[in-house]
Amino acid sequence: MKFYVIGDVTVDHLYYLDALPEPGAEVVPRRASMQPGGAGGTISVTLARLGHTVTLAARVGDDPFAEYALAQVRESGVSESAIQRDPDVLTSTITVLQTPGGERAMISDGATNRLLDPAKLKKRDIETTDALIVSGYSLTEGPQREYALKAIEIAKAAKKKVPVFIDLGTGAVNKVGTKLVQDVVAADYLTLNQHELLALTGTGSLSAALAQLGGAGARQVAVKVGKMGSVVWSPEETELVDSVIPEKPVVDSTGAGDTFTAAFAHAVLNGAPLSKAARAANAAGALAATTVGAQSREITAADLERALGR
Repeated sequence: MKFYVIGDVTVDHLYYLDALPEPGAEVVPRRASMQPGGAGGTISVTLARLGHTVTLAARVGDDPFAEYALAQVRESGVSESAIQRDPDVLTSTITVLQTPGGERAMISDGATNRLLDPAKLKKRDIETTDALIVSGYSLTEGPQREYALKAIEIAKAAKKKVPVFIDLGTGAVNKVGTKLVQDVVAADYLTLNQHELLALTGTGSLSAALAQLGGAGARQVAVKVGKMGSVVWSPEETELVDSVIPEKPVVDSTGAGDTFTAAFAHAVLNGAPLSKAARAANAAGALAATTVGAQSREITAADLERALGR
């Protein structure tokens, strides 16, 4: 299958702390790490490792961080034909502070990615792909938003059906809020976590939030609900899909949600119904969290089969 992915590539600086610092405090991390990251990069790498042909549309600076941000993208065979270089703005970085109890704070600089030039989008690349995946961060602001909306419009108008997957992100919802609803309901498949769903709809429960999305035009939704697994929804069904417990302990959740989305799209395009696609996505997200870094754990189709007990 061919996928076209629009999203960020970043360099992630990861710090593991006993507790998040108070303002003005200086703390020493238990450990620190630097890893390639970004929703677009992680989704693309996961799909390529699952055996698909993938093109990633993102923008990086003309600096050493760019090569590091794209290291796993390049190694996994993702096409860089839609990667843009910015001569003036540095490659985007994210600083993640994480505690053993699961608390997390992030400092995100998406500036370079937000400058993705829509004039360089090739209509044929969208029309000839088997699916378009758009990271919610791409819909927040700047030329990247125009690029993403243009790609969705092309996919919707294509003679051959091009399903659109949109994966929301906490930072995207926090920045734009409920206004994002009008963009994301255009997706054939929407993936997001419980916090994002409630913030997106301004509601206090999953059922109310899903009903509101359905009324706005959403078609098929997969909600990540942490240790409980995920909830899949369509106008015809609502189902809780149990989590998959990995053999190794969870050490880092960075990128697990992006991996979930990639595996979900992989399963859907291979003909799986919503619940089975979500089960595969649960397994992939859990496996991704057993190593440090968003893209460190290589997940193959065989890995998913083993995790699902097939």
